[in-house]
Amino acid sequence: MTARVDHAVTSGTFSLDGQIFDVDNNVWVVGDDTECVVIDAPHDAGAIRRAVGDRRVVAVLATHAHDDHVRVAPELAEATGAPVLLHPADRVLWDLVHPGLPPDGALADGQRIEVAGTTLRVLHTPGHSPGACSFHAADLGVVFTGDTLFAGGPGATGRSYSDFGTIVASIRDRLLTLPPETVVHTGHGDDTTIGAEAPHLPDWLARGH
Repeated sequence: MTARVDHAVTSGTFSLDGQIFDVDNNVWVVGDDTECVVIDAPHDAGAIRRAVGDRRVVAVLATHAHDDHVRVAPELAEATGAPVLLHPADRVLWDLVHPGLPPDGALADGQRIEVAGTTLRVLHTPGHSPGACSFHAADLGVVFTGDTLFAGGPGATGRSYSDFGTIVASIRDRLLTLPPETVVHTGHGDDTTIGAEAPHLPDWLARGH
């Protein structure tokens, strides 16, 4: 297997509920020298295309549809010919960013996406948003969690369309059941591992966020 994970960071803003924040977003590219998938398309299509290089993009996978994760997804799709795939439960958020321009296809729990000899399994992990998804590449020993799980705990649930109880259930039942050595590639900030985060579940429940 020749698949690998490449990484870029792009900077811009996140806006929801009338508030705007400056953010740095991770972009993850999974593939080999010939083909790849892109996980999230924030802020800067040019930077993402530089990370991709001359590879064929099989798909642009959205962990969720907050504007800082899908802002340049249609532009990237047009430039590469790749479809943008989003869980349908996040269409309400997508439409706030790209009204009248639907994503190209749907993600579903358990779906398998093949690229460069590896498989990404879709895990529906709602809570940060209704259609939030994570992508588990078992043979690479990694999971891409978007804004569901970070180094230090769950993603934010204080805004519209989010729910703390739901995100904790997603993390407990879908992510913490992965092998403890699994590397967690997040939507913002540093990597962590399942084993590093699992012992802190009682603390997250106690603090309530």
